[in-house]
Amino acid sequence: MNCSTEKKTAETKPWHLHRIFTLSARLILGGIFIYASFDKILHPAAFAKGVYSYQILPDGFINLTAIVLPWLELVLGSFLIIGFWLPGTVVMSNLLLMTFTGALLFNMARGLDIDCGCFSTTADSAINFWTVLRDVSFLIPAAYLFYVTFFPRNKPALNRGDDELS
Repeated sequence: MNCSTEKKTAETKPWHLHRIFTLSARLILGGIFIYASFDKILHPAAFAKGVYSYQILPDGFINLTAIVLPWLELVLGSFLIIGFWLPGTVVMSNLLLMTFTGALLFNMARGLDIDCGCFSTTADSAINFWTVLRDVSFLIPAAYLFYVTFFPRNKPALNRGDDELS
């Protein structure tokens, strides 16, 4: 191997690692959003009861939220996986995860003994420290995606002909 090949390989390795982390974060978050949407899409009435139990939204928004939110999760998850419209998808994903985490913390602080409703409409996962920690852990890859999407290191990754984030 000549000197120029060694130098080129050394320069591209961190960029490839960065691309692997980015793709992994997209696939993980996309999978989480898609998985979370299925049961809610199949059982909108049960999900509406879960939304109501949080006691955050006005009654007029509960059914609308129960119908729209699971489909939004499905679309965002799909967009993350295929890499479509990443700036908007990354912002929406971060906002949604922060909202979910905030709602969990808010109801934990109020002492409400309610089901999370995060992945299932069945009452099998009450809000506790671990559900909050789980949601906070989802914010880590989401924040990473936000950083690489809006603060690219060397190259503008989103405005080029080739998809650097895939």
